[in-house]
Amino acid sequence: MPKETSKLALILEKILPSNWLKRYELLIYSADIDFLASEYLLISILVGVIAGAVAGIFNLLYGLGAFLGTLIGMAYVYPYWKVNKRIEDMEKRLPDAFFYLASSLRAGISFSEALEELTTAKFGALTKEFKKTVAEIKKGRPTSEALLAFAVRNRKSPVLYRSMMIIIEALDRGAPMGDVLVSVGNDVREILRIKQERKASTGMQVMFFIITSGFIGPLILGIVTQVMTAMTTEVGNFPTETIRSILLGFVVLQAIVSGLGIGVIREGKYAAGLKYSALLVVAGLAVFQGASALNISM
Repeated sequence: MPKETSKLALILEKILPSNWLKRYELLIYSADIDFLASEYLLISILVGVIAGAVAGIFNLLYGLGAFLGTLIGMAYVYPYWKVNKRIEDMEKRLPDAFFYLASSLRAGISFSEALEELTTAKFGALTKEFKKTVAEIKKGRPTSEALLAFAVRNRKSPVLYRSMMIIIEALDRGAPMGDVLVSVGNDVREILRIKQERKASTGMQVMFFIITSGFIGPLILGIVTQVMTAMTTEVGNFPTETIRSILLGFVVLQAIVSGLGIGVIREGKYAAGLKYSALLVVAGLAVFQGASALNISM
């Protein structure tokens, strides 16, 4: 980064609490974003300022909303989205990777050699993680500690974390690793099947949240603003802009809450709903603004 930007990043490091910055650093690292936490946060702030300045030309409230939306989107939503997408890909490929390891072990090679052979297979993001693990082992780190680092890097996924902890315990106790890997792989496959069934069974509830918060609700409220505008021309002194701002805030709040609800329904945690909240906010605002601009008198 340029020297001026690096200086601003250092200022952020001094201002922000160290514990929070370490947690954010772990999020950025897990999302595979090639920046320090302070640097990426600074980039998010600068992009937010630019977006806010552009939107602020039309309306000060829009400018503030654009700044906050862009900052939150870049600083939190995008990294969480990348982490979740990466974890989903790794979870899906984990059983096949374990079966691959088991077949290599049964061919008579050691566990470390089987891990190194796994790095040549095509398992997406999972292959990259095993490459990091093998690189650490080659530098002299014990295999158990390298696998523990793998588990800690991906602790946001209970499936990956628990599976690796079982593998570590079996390795330390000298258990037959081929049988353990096959057993864990089958368990992971069953867990993923149950998760897929849960998503399928909650599809109607999710669709209801998306339609009401991303389309129907903002559309109705947008039409209400048009009715208020028509009333203003007849009655006079009607606080149209104030009520319109309140309705706009309600659209955003409803979208955020609905997105968090979708995260709980589909994946059992609020953090998983951040990506849905971001999408619903964008869709809701677009529909609200479009409905507000329509000339319903025609």
